[in-house]
Amino acid sequence: MSQPTILIVEDDFNLREILTFQLEGAGFAVLHAGDGLEGVQMATQHHPDLVLLDVMMPGFDGYEVCRRLRSSFATRDIPIIMLTAKTTEDEKVTGLENGANDYVTKPWQQRELMLRIRNVLEWSRQQRSASPLTGLPGNVSINDEIARRLSGSVPFALLQIDIDHFKAFNDYYGYARGDNAIKALAEILVRCSSAHGGTTNFLGHIGGDDFVMITMPEHAEALGDDIVKSFDETVVHLYDDEDRKRGYVEVRNRRHQLERFPLMSVTIALVSTDRMPVSHLAQLIDVAQELKAHGKGIPGSVLVNERRRPDGPEAERSVA
Repeated sequence: MSQPTILIVEDDFNLREILTFQLEGAGFAVLHAGDGLEGVQMATQHHPDLVLLDVMMPGFDGYEVCRRLRSSFATRDIPIIMLTAKTTEDEKVTGLENGANDYVTKPWQQRELMLRIRNVLEWSRQQRSASPLTGLPGNVSINDEIARRLSGSVPFALLQIDIDHFKAFNDYYGYARGDNAIKALAEILVRCSSAHGGTTNFLGHIGGDDFVMITMPEHAEALGDDIVKSFDETVVHLYDDEDRKRGYVEVRNRRHQLERFPLMSVTIALVSTDRMPVSHLAQLIDVAQELKAHGKGIPGSVLVNERRRPDGPEAERSVA
């Protein structure tokens, strides 16, 4: 992983030198700007991972730099921490109102500054990964969470969840209704997660109609069953009355022939590391994908488990 790059925008040469020494010592790459105008130009040209921004500078002060960075499409997502000698509440609020993510008062404590920098960088990374449709963590966070769990000694269960016949629904009703179906599933997953495992769980949105949930093995089957039941109760309300009563929609296939597609259902592939030892991410995903493909061949909503006996390599699949 490459070093995060921090742009220091500070008119005091000595403070820039001190900050550079501290940041490079903490493993960051550093860029410098000696005034606000140069800071805006440097941020636009180099797109750093974070801007460390002084408030009191000649020309553009820190508040104006903040406003300009936030008003530009090219720089509006760069996180900003303001460095200020001002300590009144109104002055701090002004920085936050102009788009700063955090602030540190001068003279700063090095340990506090580094902690605030790392917290803001982690928040920014998660924001970039998050699904814009559901707000749930995206692929970067999902892979990080799986890697973290695999590196630990505590078993966990992974549920890979997606909607059957979603493309037909999306083609038939349009993208807005398709987005509503995805959001409906996301809401079900959040609600069911809260009821089975709560804060020990992780929920991520891979993209489209695909989701991942990580939970403790003892919660996994009840959680999966609850998702199946809740989705089947909800999905009928996503269709128009006539289509719901008929039980299918007709959509042209790749050969431009009308084909009947049943109402959407959900397939959940469940892999539990207490039943099947898994050593790396690719292995876990391969097993989940194999199970999901098996589940897709079964009509209706289904939870498919991987049950591996400790005395042999054979896998026996159970369908909930």
